[in-house]
Amino acid sequence: MKDFLYLAWKDLLMEFRTKQMLNSMVIFSLLVIVIFNYSFSNILFNIKVEDIAPGILWIAFTFAGMLGLSRSFSSEMEEGCLDGLKLCPVDPSTIYLGKVVSNLVIMFLIEAIIVPLFIVLFNFSDVKGLAGLIVIILLGTIGFILVGTLFSALTVNMRTREILLPVILFPIIIPLIMSSVMATQKVLSTGDLFAAIDEIRLLVVYDLVFFIAAQLVFEYVIED
Repeated sequence: MKDFLYLAWKDLLMEFRTKQMLNSMVIFSLLVIVIFNYSFSNILFNIKVEDIAPGILWIAFTFAGMLGLSRSFSSEMEEGCLDGLKLCPVDPSTIYLGKVVSNLVIMFLIEAIIVPLFIVLFNFSDVKGLAGLIVIILLGTIGFILVGTLFSALTVNMRTREILLPVILFPIIIPLIMSSVMATQKVLSTGDLFAAIDEIRLLVVYDLVFFIAAQLVFEYVIED
């Protein structure tokens, strides 16, 4: 367990020193929320915020996370760092878990900034089911990072990896995003986490399946 925590700490230390990925992810997600907030303002359109807010929130999460995932393994290509990781006396799945942990920490930091600002911009004076919303975001983010980290490793040796990663990743995460949006909408509308129990079950199964699958195939994914 210490091995992948050391790898995660190494990635986080590098990121907090430069803040290149954090800054771009925060700015991009805020732009998404501000633009959608202006476009769907109740002054211009007679639309209930509860109907559009979940989709906007997960659009911001997904596209901000995509920026981070595209740099997850590509940064290791500089000066042969990826080859050095492969030579480490650890199981290949340890490298994967280290990357997952570091990506999750960064993503949770971004979400901790986005959610409060999202609540303010969309005038949620009384957020019902805040605890349920946190559970949905947690499950959805874990699944997104599990799959995204695996595909980031798969495309790391390709020249057009920044373009190819979203193309192959989005079809895989569609069930995850749809379930997360639907669960968020139900929790915000009813304030009851159990109203979204079907979506939560799907998210849990999705996370478990791809966690196990990634452990089995990651060794072959990072091969040259």
